[in-house]
Amino acid sequence: MPPAGTPRTPPSGLFPSARTRPTYREPHPVRGGAVAAGAGAGAVWLLAFGVVDSSVRGYAYWTLLAGAIAWLVAALLARAGDRGVAVGVAAATGLGWSIAAVVVGVTWATHGNWPLW
Repeated sequence: MPPAGTPRTPPSGLFPSARTRPTYREPHPVRGGAVAAGAGAGAVWLLAFGVVDSSVRGYAYWTLLAGAIAWLVAALLARAGDRGVAVGVAAATGLGWSIAAVVVGVTWATHGNWPLW
């Protein structure tokens, strides 16, 4: 302790006191409404491409193409746009690809031949 009467130096910040506790906040927070909007947009995008062809093969390939484009857009949005919308688009794309994989797997299991060749 310094002798009485000498001015104290301000704390360095290395060990913050209870009064000067730092606050960490996300500069671009993700909001629930933006995630829902992105999920809805991603679902409509995949649905629009999924109904182009009536065969399982065409549905799977169109869904893969639409999902790849959607993920590129989600990456662009995460970098320079709204991160919440990017999360929603990516989640909808993952769900859409999962549905396409289940459809291909069920078709393969029931018909006995690989539907994507």
